[in-house]
Amino acid sequence: MKFADLGLSEELLSAVHDAGYTEPTPIQAEAIPQVQMMRDLIAVAQTGTGKTASFVLPMIDILAEGRRRMRMPRSLILEPTRELAAQVAENFEKYGKNHDLKLALLIGGVQMGDQVKALDEGVDVLIATPGRLMDLFERGKILLTGCELLVIDEADRMLDMGFIPDIEEICSKLPEQRQTLLFSATMPPPIKKLADKFLSNPKAIEVARPASTNVNIQQYKVLCTNRQKREALRYFLNNDDVQTAIVFANRKTTVRDLSKDLEKAGFAAGQIQGDMDQASRNKELARFKAGEITVLVASDVAARGLDVKDVSHVFNYDTPWHPDDYVHRVGRTGRAGAKGRAFTFVTPEDAEAIANVEKLTNQKIEVFKVSGGGSKQDDARGEEPKDDKPAHKARRGGKSRDDAAKPERDDRSPKGGRGKPATDEKPAADEKPAKSHKPASKGRKPREDSEPKAKAGEWEGPRPSFLDHSAT
Repeated sequence: MKFADLGLSEELLSAVHDAGYTEPTPIQAEAIPQVQMMRDLIAVAQTGTGKTASFVLPMIDILAEGRRRMRMPRSLILEPTRELAAQVAENFEKYGKNHDLKLALLIGGVQMGDQVKALDEGVDVLIATPGRLMDLFERGKILLTGCELLVIDEADRMLDMGFIPDIEEICSKLPEQRQTLLFSATMPPPIKKLADKFLSNPKAIEVARPASTNVNIQQYKVLCTNRQKREALRYFLNNDDVQTAIVFANRKTTVRDLSKDLEKAGFAAGQIQGDMDQASRNKELARFKAGEITVLVASDVAARGLDVKDVSHVFNYDTPWHPDDYVHRVGRTGRAGAKGRAFTFVTPEDAEAIANVEKLTNQKIEVFKVSGGGSKQDDARGEEPKDDKPAHKARRGGKSRDDAAKPERDDRSPKGGRGKPATDEKPAADEKPAKSHKPASKGRKPREDSEPKAKAGEWEGPRPSFLDHSAT
């Protein structure tokens, strides 16, 4: 199937062609016709499948006819994070370049003045985080009675961040006669309840099993102790043919410390976490996309929706607290049909968390195996450590992207949210840099004299020294 077969306008097809796309992804092929028919829609698709374009493209054609009115947006797209909202805005600008559509971006971390000015001039598409939208609504700066189309994107992330009460309040202020589209990577019961309440006879689309991970991603878990994590990370960055990597940590303090540690070790590293202002976060993300930095250390503020091409590796430095976050973290690699590798560092204390991940994804994550080092080769294949025994050896195995960092809200504390405030984060007591067995390399590719690339069976190079550390 081609995009031309979906009934999109010639102007829109031209923009899609200029962007380099000719064939829709499965979610796009199924969702676009339903949106064009003005049906309510529930779409469940794993991250990286192109679901943003599946609502952006038909919305552009639907909104091509109509008149803008002051402070009354014609459509509303709700996103859980600033980065996701900005990315959707980029999609509208890219695909809507041949249409006269005006959009406004309402996110926290920036001045309200320009946002209010844009609303006063009238907008066709309003892309917003729930917190900032509610702030402006309560100030009387926006009216929602003219909204004809609502998109709730990353609904399961909204749930994790405590936005569901805000979304219910927003929906209650919208016209009853509207089209509502709900997109989510998973479908937990609270999201199903939300859909039943606010969607009318929706068409359900599922292009991947809920909470499944991309088959193009090799997933492994690395058994280690907290003290071994940093050396293990350096080891893989030096030896696994890492082109670009995102390293996820659960705490903002860990993100800051780890980024500085990698920079001192010679890596081109940067960071994104909730304590940074929006301009700094945008700058770091732009540097990562441009290749100025090759390792981005991030909290879960970056786990969902960020579309960065050619991310070869994802490292879950911390096992996620919430199993859903594993799917989204790992989904930062292996995008658009590319191959990717994901490693999750699992300590004995993480036994329950990793078990929850494997239960959610319905798959056993392979343990990363390491061979080499003479007589210790056989020892590297030992069993996984029990909860009361630290891991001395790592096997080859893969974990996924769920380093479920504590949810970080954009603007306001959640109403009845499940996540703990990000400001309560505390660094792990035993989180200290471990000595590396060799100098860290800098850049995208390993040095010529570094160990060979790891294969999907077992490690072929020398035994990494972090496996020999005794637990403390």
